[in-house]
Amino acid sequence: MTTLIWIAAALVVIGVYLSWTAGRLDRLHSRIDAARAALDAQLLRRASVAQELATAGILDPAASMVMYQAAHAARQAEEEHREVAESELSQALRAVYAEAPQVEAVRQAPGGEESLAELTQAVRRVPMARRFHNDAVRAARALRRHRKVRWFRLAGHAPFPMAFEMDDEPPAALADRAGH
Repeated sequence: MTTLIWIAAALVVIGVYLSWTAGRLDRLHSRIDAARAALDAQLLRRASVAQELATAGILDPAASMVMYQAAHAARQAEEEHREVAESELSQALRAVYAEAPQVEAVRQAPGGEESLAELTQAVRRVPMARRFHNDAVRAARALRRHRKVRWFRLAGHAPFPMAFEMDDEPPAALADRAGH
C-alpha cells in the first residue's frame, strides 16, 4: 500500500513539474509574440519616417528615390522577405545619411530637425527591439530542446520560434546624433 502512495506522490510531483514547464514555455511564447509586435511597430515606424523624409523634398532626387523605394519595399514586404527588405532599408539609410553634411542639410530644412530626431530614435530603437525579440526566441528554443519538452510534447502545436535576422546598423551620422 505504501508503494502505491509513493508512486502516486511521484506521479503528482512529475505532473506538477511538467505543468510548470509547459506554463513557462507558454509564457516564453507569449513573450515572443509581444516582442515581435514591438519589433514590427519599430520597423514600421522607421520605414514610415524614412518614407516621409524621402517625399519631403529635402533630399536630392537620387537619395529621395533610393530611400523611398527601400522604405516602401520594407513596408510592403511579405513575411518571408521581410528580413531582406528591412536590411535593404538599413543599407539605404546608411547610403543616404553616410556623411554629416547630408544630415545637416536635412536639419536646416523646415521641420527637418523634428523629422531627423524621429528618424534617429527609430533607427536606434530597431536594434533594441530586435535584440529583445531574439533573446526571447533564444530562451524558448533552449527550453524546447530539452528532452522532457519533446517527449511530452509540452510545446503543443506552437511553431518553432525563429529569430529575426537583419542588418540593423544605423547610419554613422545618425548614430553620432543619438548622443546629442
